Amino acid sequence: MKVAVFSSKPHDRQFLDAANRGRHELRYLDCRLTIATAALAKGSSALCLFANDQASATTMMAFAHMGVELIALRSAGFDNVDLKAARGHGITIARVPAYSPNAVAEHAFALLLSLNRKVHIAYQRIRQGNFSLDGLIGFDLARKTFGIVGVGNIGSVAAGIARGFGCTVLGSDPVRREDCRGILAYVELDELLERSDIVTLHCPLDDSTRHLIGRRELARMKPGALLINTSRGAVIDTRAVVEALEAWRLGGLAIDVYEGEGNLFFEDRSGEPIADEQFLRLLHLSNVLITGHQGFLTVEALQEIAATTIENIDAFERTGRPVHEVRVQEPAAADVQ
Repeated sequence: MKVAVFSSKPHDRQFLDAANRGRHELRYLDCRLTIATAALAKGSSALCLFANDQASATTMMAFAHMGVELIALRSAGFDNVDLKAARGHGITIARVPAYSPNAVAEHAFALLLSLNRKVHIAYQRIRQGNFSLDGLIGFDLARKTFGIVGVGNIGSVAAGIARGFGCTVLGSDPVRREDCRGILAYVELDELLERSDIVTLHCPLDDSTRHLIGRRELARMKPGALLINTSRGAVIDTRAVVEALEAWRLGGLAIDVYEGEGNLFFEDRSGEPIADEQFLRLLHLSNVLITGHQGFLTVEALQEIAATTIENIDAFERTGRPVHEVRVQEPAAADVQ
């Protein structure tokens, strides 16, 4: 099949080429999919998209006229795809339902440990010859309460890691996993927020979770609690979180995702002014740590993503159905990077 790969970076090309082994004609495009760039898919029967590509109803109409039959997502989440429009135009959507949950769960802990022990601040100080310890006090994770919102494959791995640190682990999720029995206690979201010293988000983005953490929820959290988000940016109401941080009601924030990341992440913007006011406010706060959606970026995860993506394209070419098809009524994935 002829496949247009949007938002492709060197690591995408490396791992997709290794998995593809020349079976499909992969045409790599650096740009993100938007209405303005949709025409670049012309001549392709399949597309390969990433988390920040926007497959809207308008782009679906354009793709149908081009003869696009399949959209293969290099991600588990599919909130960036208009599924109803895809079905209406006869376009099949496939995804990567699971890949190295350890990658994202471990990155959440990298963020947590750096934020708590002020590693990012200490690193910058020492580069400037400042070895002062003032303002670098953190806390032990042992005997703290660790709350997980969204106990899917990634959340369950995070629960095991937290137990290894000696935390009491709480989980909030409509689905209760048997393999988490004895590792965490399931509670409602309000109770989790009230009891947790650390809250980490591993839930999908859909109508029920958009701005799930807003003013009301932040007011319920323990004063000084830490909030970690490696799921989707819009699960957090950024404006409300900025207010809580500036008032020191929220002890700290570490994020690998941001609700306005489509215009920021995955590109070198060091020579450009940042126009996003909320993002700038976050950048200027010492109790905030931000990475640019790299939670999935391990060799193991990239190998699995590439292999599953090519597997979906192979199966569609043979049978007209990918291995991991996204249905219109399918709930959003709990593992969303």
